Amino acid sequence: MTGADAGDMRSTTLRALAAAAVLAGLTGLVPGCTGAPSRPGGQAPPAQERAGLQGVRPCPGIPGFSCGSLSVRLDPFGSAPGRLSLRVALSDVASAPRGVLVFLTGGPGQPGVPFAPRLAGQLGPALRGYRLVVFDQRGTGAGALDCPALQRQMGASDLAVPSPAAVRSCAAAIGPDRRFFATADTVADIEALRAALGAARITLDGVSYGSYVAEQFALAHPGEVSRLVLDSVVPSWNVDPLQLVNMRQTATVLRDACAAQGCGFDPASDLAAVVRRYHDGPALLDMLVALSVGDPAFPGVPAALHAAAAGRPDALSALAARVHAAEDATAGELSQGLHASTLCADMPMPWGGPGTPLAARTAALARAVARLRPAQVWPFDRATAAGNGFIQTCLYWPPAPAPVATAAPRAELPSVPVLLLAGGHDLSTPLADARAQAALAPDSRLFVVPAAGHSVQTRAAGNPAEAELARFLG
Repeated sequence: MTGADAGDMRSTTLRALAAAAVLAGLTGLVPGCTGAPSRPGGQAPPAQERAGLQGVRPCPGIPGFSCGSLSVRLDPFGSAPGRLSLRVALSDVASAPRGVLVFLTGGPGQPGVPFAPRLAGQLGPALRGYRLVVFDQRGTGAGALDCPALQRQMGASDLAVPSPAAVRSCAAAIGPDRRFFATADTVADIEALRAALGAARITLDGVSYGSYVAEQFALAHPGEVSRLVLDSVVPSWNVDPLQLVNMRQTATVLRDACAAQGCGFDPASDLAAVVRRYHDGPALLDMLVALSVGDPAFPGVPAALHAAAAGRPDALSALAARVHAAEDATAGELSQGLHASTLCADMPMPWGGPGTPLAARTAALARAVARLRPAQVWPFDRATAAGNGFIQTCLYWPPAPAPVATAAPRAELPSVPVLLLAGGHDLSTPLADARAQAALAPDSRLFVVPAAGHSVQTRAAGNPAEAELARFLG
């Protein structure tokens, strides 16, 4: 999902260089908004910004934005004590006749405030008439759930395979409060933010996991949403932890990339041969998904697969190592503690819900995987389905009560305007999921950029969705 997730606004950016497919460049986070001075001349912030928010003042290092904090209950649906302080950034527009647009970053685990200036610049004209609001979702940013061992092993990845020890130590470090970091809790925070802003209705723009949060908010609060932008769509029934669609889509995407590069062979068949020979499906799936975020043209990848299928794996192994290294991320950039807490609470697993005892999970997973047909996983294998990072994280995550459900499975979205954006080369949130979600949005339009990867608004070359987005929001 970072997918996720981040075209899902990941703070680390993968770039695969042509031919050698060497990865380079990490983009750092911009400064946050703490410790800001008061407004010049003692000018008070607008009333809409003051209401319900604490300490609103100009954000240092983020021109054109004011920052404050929103206090929310740790347990929005029960009586457990404690509160969380969520950082919020609001654009300093003189007026916002079209209302508030809340942008939801991905992961789960990414903060929102550091991306405010980047979003304002990239979305540009589409934001005219709106007050742009971003916030650090619970468990992210300055309040990130920090699990050092799990963070080192997974970085910004969804699918890197962690050790059981790292998963267990993370759960123990967070403690029982990990049950308060499900998506339903974040939905409650957004409702508190809407009320604090004094907005009767809000527009939500979510990327990757952020699209899932937007859907869940719309299902829980249909009367409080003006319109939805769903980019790199996680459908409202969530990701398939076995990654079946993602694995099958890999064949189509690699063949398309190969045709563009004039390589003259079948990279999907080569990938299948490599998986059979080296039994490295989970690592290869992680690598290819990451590249669909960083460089969806996959330069040099078909050639590396072709060489590995012929018994020369060095180039492919080096590429996989570089991709993994380039996904290094701190908890403040993408919290793997929050990632695990949320996904293991929300995702429908082969063994059932999050309350399933650990002792029952392995056998249930084995039964589910044994039922898979080869065609459902090709060009990968059943071991890839069972061994990916989603599964291997939640397999060892301690049982917890199921979170509050916000809607029935596969419920139709409210009848508000919905724009769905998808990249044809996205292997993190495949196009098929966007199409399935569009079928359950009565007033929707699906806009596809065929050669784009993850996060169409912010990463597609030339930003071909910019005009579409501006028309939709106008």
